[in-house]
Amino acid sequence: MLAFAWEAGVFVSTDAMAATGLTRSTAIDALDELIDIGLLRELPNARAVGEYRKGRPSRRFELRADAAVVIGMDAGRSHLTTTVADLRGEAIASETLELDTTHDSADERRAAVLAAVDSALRAAGRDRESVLAVCVGVPAPVDSRGESPDHRDGFWQRMNPALRRMLEEWVPIVRLENDASLAAVAEGAVGAAIGCRDYVVLLAGDRFGAGVVIDGRLVRGAHGGAGEMVALDNVVGVESAEGMGLRLTGWARDAAAAGEIPAGHPLADVPPSQITGRVVLELARAGDTWAGSIVERAGALLARISAVFGSVYDPSRVIVAGAVAESLDQVAEVARALLPGEVDLAVPELVLSSLGAGSVAAGAVCAAVESARAGVLHLGASGPRLLGEAV
Repeated sequence: MLAFAWEAGVFVSTDAMAATGLTRSTAIDALDELIDIGLLRELPNARAVGEYRKGRPSRRFELRADAAVVIGMDAGRSHLTTTVADLRGEAIASETLELDTTHDSADERRAAVLAAVDSALRAAGRDRESVLAVCVGVPAPVDSRGESPDHRDGFWQRMNPALRRMLEEWVPIVRLENDASLAAVAEGAVGAAIGCRDYVVLLAGDRFGAGVVIDGRLVRGAHGGAGEMVALDNVVGVESAEGMGLRLTGWARDAAAAGEIPAGHPLADVPPSQITGRVVLELARAGDTWAGSIVERAGALLARISAVFGSVYDPSRVIVAGAVAESLDQVAEVARALLPGEVDLAVPELVLSSLGAGSVAAGAVCAAVESARAGVLHLGASGPRLLGEAV
């Protein structure tokens, strides 16, 4: 009954009976129990709002989306984007905090996460006691317990310094995920993978990362490393997990430093440190031949990486996501032309995400709502304060 109500908007008891297959008495009992818990509100009946003319008027209900809040956080290395949303995932407040990456010890990271959560709650006019669920995305593998494995230089532990255990001290439902996995959640819920059961989302900014959904399920692996990209170190023509944004910038700067940019070119007299991949893409879009050669190189790289995922996971779709995705239309065009020569299986559809830099944060909110819906009825007395206050 709760699953139906969460999706239904305003509904009447007969709608609930038809959707759940419950008898009238059982359906009414379930609805009344959800009202007592504080998850549903009863509205004026159909006759009172002019929607019913004969016989016994139907009772009308809706989910109390304001009964509690959920929090979704994109906890990147250099930023924390925190969104407070209602139970349907509608944002109430969102804030981004830039971090000093030279101060990323475990204690500093935990303190920053808590400060960002509290600040976003204040902006939303809520407090910790109103929070039902939190989902945090981090740039590290995360297993089903919310833990990250050891990394050779400790980076994964610094990005996820037992965040789940810290948040569970006061949040009833806590979920930790890899950031690319949350981008995949977002694409499946509100993006380019709606209705698709087998897809890979490739975060392509500073470093490549992947979120994998197969048979409609998010794939993590034993240690959360199903989408970890260190394997690209061993792929001919790729050789590292450095992302598309950094690659484009690096290739252009290397060419400038080596004197390979043609005389008279718009970038010929620009200091290498001032050349960016975004500028190269803009020049290529304007028809610049030299910039076009950089785009060809980037397209070949994207085709090779897409082929790796096409061969390993057999997805029907590969979605390139992140802030850089919106600028990669020409790169994707080149990659699409090359992909058939890179894979033996059916060629996956290669598409660009429209969610931009907010894909991880959007996925975190979607995942928090999903976890809240799955777990709220199991909380009992440990649920947030507002669930017991029917209004």
